[in-house]
Amino acid sequence: MELHHEFTVPAPVQEAWPMLLDIERIAPCMPGATVEDYDGKTVTGSVKVRVGPITVTYRGTAVFEEQDESAHRMVLIAGGKETRGQGTARATVTGTLTGQDGGTAVSVRTDLTVTGRPAQFGRGVLAEVGDKLVGQFAACLSERLHRTEPGVSEPTVTTPAPAEPIDLLRTAGPSVARRALAAAAGAVVAALIVLRLRRRRH
Repeated sequence: MELHHEFTVPAPVQEAWPMLLDIERIAPCMPGATVEDYDGKTVTGSVKVRVGPITVTYRGTAVFEEQDESAHRMVLIAGGKETRGQGTARATVTGTLTGQDGGTAVSVRTDLTVTGRPAQFGRGVLAEVGDKLVGQFAACLSERLHRTEPGVSEPTVTTPAPAEPIDLLRTAGPSVARRALAAAAGAVVAALIVLRLRRRRH
């Protein structure tokens, strides 16, 4: 599935570009993500997603395939696998920065493939969740840019702190919760029918 998000940050491109490439610095702004290692090109870490009472952890890597400073364009290819399950996630993320009224407009296009439990919600729900997560990321990034004074760098956290899981039901809102409950109810009804059929056979 293809997703497209846009947001702005209150800093010129010359400041926003290096910060968006500073993975360790912006890691706390990425919902559900924990960065374990970064060598300037490859990121190793994990992403946690909660689906109702179940928490799914994807662990893998993300590699910068392109970092075009002159065009302010980056391409990131990420892939991960469930630590306890067969589900996978793969994404190609293309980000473009453009100067806008003293700030920076960020356009992000994501080609996403997800298997496993989160995939059951479909494109519409994942797009809705993506919109809200990008909004949280943009707000956090804007706050960090706003409070950073010229010539002063924020301390780098060497030991990654475990991130809170992305709660799909809570993030997507009541509409998704209703769909999940309907799916659960359908599963319960199906189970009851199977049990009755078995009892009749016996």
